[in-house]
Amino acid sequence: MSSAPSLARCSAALILTVLSGGSLRAEALALPFHPSPVPGGVAVVLLPGKASPRATYHGEPVLVRRSGQGWVAVVGIRLSAKPGVDHVEVEGREVPFTIKPKRYPEQRVQLKDSRKVTPDAEDEARIEKEQALIGPAWKARPEGSVPSLAFQRPVPGALTASFGMRRIFNGIPRSPHAGLDIRAPQGQPVRAPAAGTIVLTGDFFFSGKAVFIAHGEGVVSLLCHLSKITVTQGQTVKAGDLVGEVGMTGRASGPHLHWSLSLNDARVDPRLFL
Repeated sequence: MSSAPSLARCSAALILTVLSGGSLRAEALALPFHPSPVPGGVAVVLLPGKASPRATYHGEPVLVRRSGQGWVAVVGIRLSAKPGVDHVEVEGREVPFTIKPKRYPEQRVQLKDSRKVTPDAEDEARIEKEQALIGPAWKARPEGSVPSLAFQRPVPGALTASFGMRRIFNGIPRSPHAGLDIRAPQGQPVRAPAAGTIVLTGDFFFSGKAVFIAHGEGVVSLLCHLSKITVTQGQTVKAGDLVGEVGMTGRASGPHLHWSLSLNDARVDPRLFL
């Protein structure tokens, strides 16, 4: 086993087991987050070779970091992923890793506005237009931006809905919860969880008033249900900069902040990076 130098804001080396060539290999890694190779989690995969490689996962470029004398891929795993062996691709070669099973709890929510549960035809047309704007924001990669992979909470407060919950609105099952909900009063300042570029702002059907921050290399935050947005598209922000205020716009049953974090266009649990 070998140790990589410690990175900022990392208290201890994390032990990672990597499936490679049919055998298990372990390497001590110093990373400022907690790998969790489950649906909605993050896998760290040891890559072959000593030169900086370009790796992809299901066609999406993934973040690559040096570790010791080699390189690792930091891979966001979608909530829809199936447990079992998967792989990243490096220069035409498949490098396998294992996705472990995880069961998330269920959450039942009652909303007064039934259209936020079952949109009508006009709403569906609006949602389709909004998705055409939102899709590219999740894939944004501002040139020269390098994410720290160490984040801070956008607002203080208790969690009211954890990542991955299977949500049932007004008795109707809907998509799993792809972020964290943090309870906070109306008007509470919302701050950037890390440095980045504002790549999209708007008032959307489900998300309400929302801010997308691209932190670099395919790492993107969404902060939404805001009452007020205080940044503009194209603006750069530092960790802790004001980006808006807590609200309950969009599909929300009360004032709170929803924070989604995405790697390689896969929404992952933000708590892994706190």
